Amino acid sequence: MWCGEEVLRHPMKVLAAVSTAYIAVDTDGRVLAWNRAAADTFGYQWREACGRRVQDLIIVEQYRARLELFLAGSPAEALRQHVTTRMRHRDGHEFPVEMTVTATDDPGGRIYHAFLSDVTVAQRASRFTAVEAAVSRGLAEAESSAAAAQRLVEAVGVQMGWPVTELWVPDEERRVLTCAARHLGPAWRLTQFVADEVETGRWLPGRVYQSGRPQWIPDLGADTGSSRSRIAAEAGLRVAVGVPISTGGQILGALCVYGDYAEDPENTLIALLGGVAAQLGQYLERRRAEELAIDLARTKDEFLALVTHELRNPLAVITSTASFVDDELDTLTETEQRSYLSTIAGSAQRLSAIADDLLDLARLESGHLTVEAVDTDLSAVIRAAIDAFRPQATGKNLTVDTDMPERLPLHGDPHRLRQVADNLLSNAIKYTPAGGRITITATVDARHITWTVADTGIGIPEADRPRLFRRFYRASSARARHIPGTGLGLVITRAIVERHDGSIGLAAHSGPGTTFVVRLPANEQSRFQ
Repeated sequence: MWCGEEVLRHPMKVLAAVSTAYIAVDTDGRVLAWNRAAADTFGYQWREACGRRVQDLIIVEQYRARLELFLAGSPAEALRQHVTTRMRHRDGHEFPVEMTVTATDDPGGRIYHAFLSDVTVAQRASRFTAVEAAVSRGLAEAESSAAAAQRLVEAVGVQMGWPVTELWVPDEERRVLTCAARHLGPAWRLTQFVADEVETGRWLPGRVYQSGRPQWIPDLGADTGSSRSRIAAEAGLRVAVGVPISTGGQILGALCVYGDYAEDPENTLIALLGGVAAQLGQYLERRRAEELAIDLARTKDEFLALVTHELRNPLAVITSTASFVDDELDTLTETEQRSYLSTIAGSAQRLSAIADDLLDLARLESGHLTVEAVDTDLSAVIRAAIDAFRPQATGKNLTVDTDMPERLPLHGDPHRLRQVADNLLSNAIKYTPAGGRITITATVDARHITWTVADTGIGIPEADRPRLFRRFYRASSARARHIPGTGLGLVITRAIVERHDGSIGLAAHSGPGTTFVVRLPANEQSRFQ
């Protein structure tokens, strides 16, 4: 539209209806015309723009002096040239614009006519080849999955110009998503926005991961269901899009980007991010296959070590003791005979326990680890385990404290839950030096029972914690002290807890020792597998 009454008589008023942004200014830069497409592109309605200097509206500060020189006397060769520059939206963000300028000499003076197009999406599409190349190079050169993730988000964030690019992956043990890599634009201060983990189903990464489909938030300020979206909007971010990372039908994570200007949810942008996510999914699948081969070789070695030490030792005790008793039977007193038989029985029980663990492992891996659910009192299960292990605790002068309700009703398998209690309590006793303390607590709220077993023992080094629930794996602190064990108890414990729709993990622990936390559904029917 043309300012004032000129709209009624000027022959250029037809430009008000064209889809390309059209702006006319005089030699001072004052806006004479501003069509609807210009309003959509720059955020100012024509009534707000007309009569004001274009320098104050949309010109980036570093280009204002150059514009004023142009308006003062532009050379003919500068007109009708396609120029790509950056301009400013009403909300303050800058974006690339392709512009052509021409001039007419009217009775009132020279008028400059500019035709402008926002080429943000086009520029991003043209840069995508560079992004693919950067991502491919980064993944090929990365020494680890963590390094590959960081290279990917940097390639996407820098090449595509997004203020925030994040890669989220699941932590299956804690049932949350963690941010594996993040790239922040250098000019952005997003302390309140940055987060390291999110529950599945919450915020953009949690929703993408849970649904397995791309998610678009066209206006972060209007996403009232997410506190993080509100914080992002307050920081100046406008839109967000996330795509799942998947391979073979399995969702491996979510790739999310946040932009500082409004943008339509085009299929092109989803396709660009989806292509990057597919590259990462293929990379992770290859790395997983490589790591699986390494893990299988390691498991074989660990199993051989188990057979060599954990099975051979009690067998050797049984064999040597039985042989000695056979040779000296006539000279042994009844008390000595009972002592040797007790030694044989203890070693046989040790072998039986190992055999039970191996059978449970086989059932676990075949999917046949059964859980028979009935109405159960978890407090009674825990107290029975404590009573059974009290002689061992007393023999090491360990103090066992408990703090839990009289009853903890839930729907579960009392025998399998007792197995969990036995494993956690026996580990606490085994790895706690004489004179230490074991504390068992349990609380319940509307949704969960939280059960903790804490000790003042040798602890688990930070480097060992990610592998703690892997079969045959034993912490370096236990191996260094030659404490016997199969490395199967926690694997089976976690499987049982998860069959009850629960979770188990390590909690923060002050001082020496370890705290295990088990969370189970309270007062509801679990979905047993």
